[in-house]
Amino acid sequence: MPSPDFDLLMMRRALDLARLGTGHTRPNPLVGCVITHDNRIIGEGWHQAYGGPHAEVNAVAAVADPTLLPHSRVYVTLEPCSHHGKTPPCADLLIEKGVREVVVCNLDPNPLVAGKGIEKLRAAGIRVETGVLEQEGRWLNRRFFTFQEKQRPYVVLKWAETADGYLAGPYYQSVPISGELARVAVHQWRAEEQAILVGTRTALHDNPHLTVREWPGPNPTRVVIDKNLSLPPAHNLFNGQQPTVVYTYRERAAKDNVDYVMLSEAEDLFPQIFNSLYQRNVQSVLVEGGPTVLNSLLKDGLWDELRVLRSSRQLGGGVSAPKPGLSGLREHCRLGDDELFVYVN
Repeated sequence: MPSPDFDLLMMRRALDLARLGTGHTRPNPLVGCVITHDNRIIGEGWHQAYGGPHAEVNAVAAVADPTLLPHSRVYVTLEPCSHHGKTPPCADLLIEKGVREVVVCNLDPNPLVAGKGIEKLRAAGIRVETGVLEQEGRWLNRRFFTFQEKQRPYVVLKWAETADGYLAGPYYQSVPISGELARVAVHQWRAEEQAILVGTRTALHDNPHLTVREWPGPNPTRVVIDKNLSLPPAHNLFNGQQPTVVYTYRERAAKDNVDYVMLSEAEDLFPQIFNSLYQRNVQSVLVEGGPTVLNSLLKDGLWDELRVLRSSRQLGGGVSAPKPGLSGLREHCRLGDDELFVYVN
């Protein structure tokens, strides 16, 4: 039996492998798998893309000598699936290969799995351990867990502010605040989230593309709040280059890769938006809106993670950044000339 320290080391390796799928597996979770024999790794893999082979399949395929599998110990970051989806059940694969020991980080909250994979493995005589590095696994797959457990996307708020607390110039004009490293980080964040949301004023004054240009990765779905359909049709958001969803109180037909969703004025705005995104299978959303959008979400507690980029630059006046007065600081670091503060709700 391997030592507890060895189990932790192998599960950390599996989590590192899982992370390599960031931005490519959604709405599936990030999953990594390591297979060991006599305390050495004989195979490893991760879920690389939605619709592609799962982590266990890739790890088993990487084992040079399959005769070792019945004497191996498998480490996987999420409970092996037990149902037919895009691919066959991974629990069945491990049973077929004669594996005798499986160590699992997190149980799968998806109702299609939800413990059934563990039950199937144990019914086949496989020894299963669960909960190894459970909190680390939940953080890695926080988008997936939030989507499954709360039936809404994982919401990341982001803004950049000057040292004296401003987001923009006096008339909402866009001014350079962050440095180069911070701008690259923002494009990385865009690639990691499934959707990106802005309000009317930000869309109007900044005319953003909301694309990933300074980091390799997929463009997120653009989400725009335009209650009265007042944004100019020539704006970049309507160029049709990526899927765009406009939430409005007015009816308009979809056109040129832009979908219009009419909301009820009698109901709260953001619960309607997040429910609509959930129905569209959107697992996470990065909010790059202005103070009206940000303050509304902060006030209602409708957020999961907050990233504030603070510049050393002074503006002397303008549109004030939110002042949430939060605890729950998870990370504080420097990105070039800027500071990054990450909070969790």
